[in-house]
Amino acid sequence: MTAALSPRLRAVADALPIRPGMRVLEIGSGTGALARELVRRGCDVVAIDRSPRAHAIATRDAEAGGPDFRDVAIEDFVLDDGEAPFDLVVAVRVGSLDGRHPADAALARIADVLNDEGRVLVEAGGTLREIHARHH
Repeated sequence: MTAALSPRLRAVADALPIRPGMRVLEIGSGTGALARELVRRGCDVVAIDRSPRAHAIATRDAEAGGPDFRDVAIEDFVLDDGEAPFDLVVAVRVGSLDGRHPADAALARIADVLNDEGRVLVEAGGTLREIHARHH
């Protein structure tokens, strides 16, 4: 049984500047509810989480054509050979991006996987805000 979309995650999905075909990286995807919703809305989604438990829950009911769930922290994430960079990075309640923990390593890795026009949106405390990843 896949995770239902909470009102909070529905609000995030509704606020994201997405369009069909957009490549989206979700950081801290948990059980995968937001990632599945973004796929339903036509996005190509890679969803990462550092928690093996969350990854196991997210992949338990994985469907063909759904999100690409990966068990990895953003600080260790790299694109696969030949994989295109992302148009959008989204994170909901991710400590290294919402001010609870140092962000330098996460932002450097995001800059490496984001395309030149890509955006990074972070939700914390009910507010979705854009942050800037530094490019080398």
